[in-house]
Amino acid sequence: MTAALAVLAGLTAAAPATAQGRKSGPLPAVTPVAQTATLFDDEEGGNANADDPAIWRNSADPDRSLVVATAKQGGLRVYDLGARQVQALPAPSGPGPDDSPGRFNNVDLVHRMRLSAGRADLAVVTDRGNDRLRFYRVDRDRPGGPLTDVTAPTVPPVFSASQEEINDQRTAYGLATWTDKATGRSYSLVSRRHETRLALLELTAAPGGTVGYRLVRTLDLPSSFRLPNGTSWSPCGEPGERPQVEGMVVDPADGTLYAGQEDVGIWRMRADLTSAPVLVDRVREYGVPATYDENTEECTPGADPGFGGRRLSADVEGLTLVDEGDGDGYLMASSQGDNTFAFYDREHKDGHDAPEDGPRTATGFKFVDLGKVLDALDD
Repeated sequence: MTAALAVLAGLTAAAPATAQGRKSGPLPAVTPVAQTATLFDDEEGGNANADDPAIWRNSADPDRSLVVATAKQGGLRVYDLGARQVQALPAPSGPGPDDSPGRFNNVDLVHRMRLSAGRADLAVVTDRGNDRLRFYRVDRDRPGGPLTDVTAPTVPPVFSASQEEINDQRTAYGLATWTDKATGRSYSLVSRRHETRLALLELTAAPGGTVGYRLVRTLDLPSSFRLPNGTSWSPCGEPGERPQVEGMVVDPADGTLYAGQEDVGIWRMRADLTSAPVLVDRVREYGVPATYDENTEECTPGADPGFGGRRLSADVEGLTLVDEGDGDGYLMASSQGDNTFAFYDREHKDGHDAPEDGPRTATGFKFVDLGKVLDALDD
């Protein structure tokens, strides 16, 4: 197996392909080549819930590449390309017994960042429980495991002003990393849970080979939208919660950030957050009025006015890039509402879908041959 791999987080039970259009016929389906051991989101299972993966490519020996994946309160899991676990790292506890525990939400990679101890590849993680970023140095052949925690002990909360705010959990959530080609500086873009805010953080070398960060700027996406019929619409949710972003990715070719606002769609903007965001695709539910029911904690939708998109069903979840060289390739988006994936040409807004799936909550990661995915797109 090579490092040409897509890793998908989802429930371990297999689901058949669904026929939801693609000009004609069913959506293409690709069978996983490997699957991790099941994680369980309960006390016996260490409250581990498979969520977000990143693939670290071993340039010297691609077959010895690694998948770094978050398991929320269960911390981090590291797998080889055969989906075998090679390391498990716990999330840190909260500062006090009554404070929120660490909860790792998203992970991304930074390559060859200059630290005081030399250049290193880093896995960067949002610790949603503590509202901080955490950093792990990648060393494939280290005897104790390939990841070593190199988080500077003084890193501040990303969004919160106090521990009380942290405990409310409007904290660091989605994540993308970016290295500016012009300056060589590395950054993380972080979204805030239950809010529309994005933050740009510059990653900094700290003493002892550790890593910290500083806030550069923030940007707030809209939470209310003007519809073509002249009315105003906001996605339905619990009172006080705004439509959050989770999935994000930066195109290194031109520094473009794509951000998935879960109940709205996919935004495009400059990764330095200095341009006006453009909504490039909408979820099917965009513009549908809905009423929140406090008893069921669910939204009851009204009539669809027909302003939504065709490819995505809320939530828009993960985003990643498939690079085919010379600026060619795809933006890949997971459409959680219908268990499919949408692919968008990086130059032309087009795409079609391929499926993914779902009583103790059992989750895991499926390893898919990326070559077969691309072949399915061309069929």
